Amino acid sequence: MLKRRTAVVMAAALAFVFATPALAQQATMSFFVTSNGVGNGANLGGIDGADKHCQTLAAAAGAGATTWHAYLSTQGQGAVNARDRIGKGPWVNAKGVTIAKDVAELHGSNNLTKQTALSEKGDVINGRGDQPNRHDILTGSQPDGTAFPADKDMTCKNYSSGTEGSVMLGHSDRTGLDDSAPAKSWNSSHPSRGPGGGCTQADLRSTGGDGLLYCFAVN
Repeated sequence: MLKRRTAVVMAAALAFVFATPALAQQATMSFFVTSNGVGNGANLGGIDGADKHCQTLAAAAGAGATTWHAYLSTQGQGAVNARDRIGKGPWVNAKGVTIAKDVAELHGSNNLTKQTALSEKGDVINGRGDQPNRHDILTGSQPDGTAFPADKDMTCKNYSSGTEGSVMLGHSDRTGLDDSAPAKSWNSSHPSRGPGGGCTQADLRSTGGDGLLYCFAVN
């Protein structure tokens, strides 16, 4: 009995030792791809609902002491640019790898790849060739991180519609059907589409997504 109890204590101690570095890194992370979506297609409860989702996941990973915003642009009156709401950087993932040092680098020669665009848990997000493919990330943004004009819906009615509409998506693995710039774009690859109209959960999954978001620590 004593030997068994000693073995259990040692196993618990080793688990703590090996888990501590990972938890410490996650506490300092300032960027992640959400491990899951809200679950209602592109209806996120508006941009505030998207921010709340980022904050909740960050807190669960031990990084809730800072403010988190989703990388999303809105359209129409009072349009918001995604690049203007994510802080100044630098941003690092759950493993401590730098994604970009500032907003200019993020929208230029950044270090976003399938291996670095990790979830808040430090996991790789499924990409093209994986089952299921989940590389389509909601952004509603143009390549430079700015909002689209209001004449065509690219945000599923500013993330309030889970039915008809469309939302611009980026590829977290920087891989698409060809080698074109849009196919490799992390934030502006193609708009959503599908039999449900473009904003349903099924629509997002039909082109290789799951309603996932990019989250950035603002401060």
